[in-house]
Amino acid sequence: MCGITGIFDTRGRRDIDRAVLMRMNESQHHRGPDEGALHVEPGLGLGHRRLSIIDLSTGQQPLYNEDQSVCVVFNGEIYNYQELIPELLALGHVFHTRSDTEVIVHAWEAWGEDCVQRFRGMFAFALWDRNRETLFLARDRLAVKPLYYALLPDGILLFGSELKSLLAHGGLARDIDPLAVEEYFALGYVAEPRTIIRQARKLPPGHTLTLRRGLPVAQPKEYWDLRFRLDNQCSIADACAQLDEKLSESIRLRMISEVPLGAFLSGGVDSSAVVALMAGLSAEPVNTCSIAFDDPAFNEAAFAQTVANRYRTNHHSEMVASDDFDLIDTLARLYDEPYADSSSIPTYRVCQLARKHVTVALSGDGGDETFGGYRRYRLHLMEERLRSAMPHSVRRPLFGLLGRVYPKADWAPRMFRAKTTFQGMGRTAVEAYFHSVSILRGPMRRELFTDRFRKEIDGYSAEDVFRYHAGRADTDDPLAMIQYLDLKTYLVGDINTKVDRASMAHSLEVREPLMDHELVEWMATLPSSLKVRGQEGKFLLKKAMEPRLPQDILYRPKMGFAVPLARWFRGPLRERVRQAVLGPRLAATGWFNPDYLQHLVDAHQSGASDYSSPLWTVLMFEAFLRNVLDTSADSVLGATEPQVRG
Repeated sequence: MCGITGIFDTRGRRDIDRAVLMRMNESQHHRGPDEGALHVEPGLGLGHRRLSIIDLSTGQQPLYNEDQSVCVVFNGEIYNYQELIPELLALGHVFHTRSDTEVIVHAWEAWGEDCVQRFRGMFAFALWDRNRETLFLARDRLAVKPLYYALLPDGILLFGSELKSLLAHGGLARDIDPLAVEEYFALGYVAEPRTIIRQARKLPPGHTLTLRRGLPVAQPKEYWDLRFRLDNQCSIADACAQLDEKLSESIRLRMISEVPLGAFLSGGVDSSAVVALMAGLSAEPVNTCSIAFDDPAFNEAAFAQTVANRYRTNHHSEMVASDDFDLIDTLARLYDEPYADSSSIPTYRVCQLARKHVTVALSGDGGDETFGGYRRYRLHLMEERLRSAMPHSVRRPLFGLLGRVYPKADWAPRMFRAKTTFQGMGRTAVEAYFHSVSILRGPMRRELFTDRFRKEIDGYSAEDVFRYHAGRADTDDPLAMIQYLDLKTYLVGDINTKVDRASMAHSLEVREPLMDHELVEWMATLPSSLKVRGQEGKFLLKKAMEPRLPQDILYRPKMGFAVPLARWFRGPLRERVRQAVLGPRLAATGWFNPDYLQHLVDAHQSGASDYSSPLWTVLMFEAFLRNVLDTSADSVLGATEPQVRG
């Protein structure tokens, strides 16, 4: 696992400032503390920071072909590289290392841009072909690994694993994109391909970007998308057997390592399934890591211990205080963009623990999206059955009115909140799902933002992100549609971002067997009834794991990886949240309604409402301004002319 960065002159061969490239590369030192190197030639500079995992002695980067006309910097793992080497040798290619990185170089020579179709793994790489004067950027299918880029006005293109490497260049304007702010306050992250910085972009999942010197900069090109065919009519028994086989293969590929390897073990279904299968594939006890919370409402340590005992793992567990909120500024600097998933705190801690014992850890991330595990999926399907009983032309005015006039009952479980149900019934399926996952929903964002901000976004809504992906989903199945939306938004923008940054902060490589693209494609052939059946999510995964895991692991209520925000903001963080939310940095933007911010703080701290998620979202935006944009009163957020203008 590594960090990559680079500078490319799209117009000519201007000299690359080696000191600037070094600064960009070193900004990502945490991603690869073992080695760092640069490649510089007229009009091009590539940088790489290495965390050594495979081929420790000869896998250094940048890595070249035989005559050094092709050069690559690479972040990630090509899990099927051992299968590709014989095929490339048969085509006449000569290998000088045993690394998966060299496979990329020769695959490019053999198959050009289509080389990515051959790769099974998590990857982001930049490849320079001097003979073709072509820079080729690629990102894996499910965007496990990040890749940012920006085209400067003078034709210089910057790229890097993290936004901080682009900012370290010094030529990238730090103007905030107001549309990204709208997305952030709706979703808690900035959705691909946008970034919080107006000039910068993320390469979308399953896309490549080919840049040829002297030609206009092209648009990213999609090489993979998921299609939910749902036409595989195998029996439950056959599906369980096939799933066990495919999961085992995915895990086996991800256990290839020349450094200590282990797994996260939360005690939930996904991580427990991974550990159970790892134990069957390993001759030695599996190293497992989990964190415990001193608040019983958030503590799953006993369940993790149950699985560890069953499979006799080398289990490591540490207690985390329920008031572990000292990471706010650290997280803001780590994520570069505003990011509001509070489970990033325990994720950071479990990565910190794991790195004490292993260099590579397998995780259960992606299980909810792949197998249908989120509670919101079941609620959405229930609402869809109700919506389908009445035409939308009737539902929208009728339930829209009821949703407006019916009193709120935020204190009640969602299924008993008539106002929420009425509002959901008045929407289309996509509108309703967007509403259900939004942190600050439409009415709240309208109150949060000033008239000035609304003019700057000119009618744009983060809901447009969901509409765009829904238009490409190619399915009418209610569950498949929202799984597709999550694969394109939440999994990429939230889950993968969280795990990548938290793990790389500790120079830990995390591998994701439940996001293997061949497994995901196979699951998309199965009917939705094998994923959500009645009130049971992950139906097939649980059935397949019944011989391996106890019932109280498989069928207990889902807990999640949460922290007690509501209590923090009424207790130990009471003054901090008040000062940040009502302080000068947010006010200086001119974007936020001070009266509504005051309402959020007062209503939450008085106990009248639970605004913990919206307040955390605002708090982390303020921390981003303060920690990432160097927002002193006289710099980015000057009192009269903030650099967050439209």
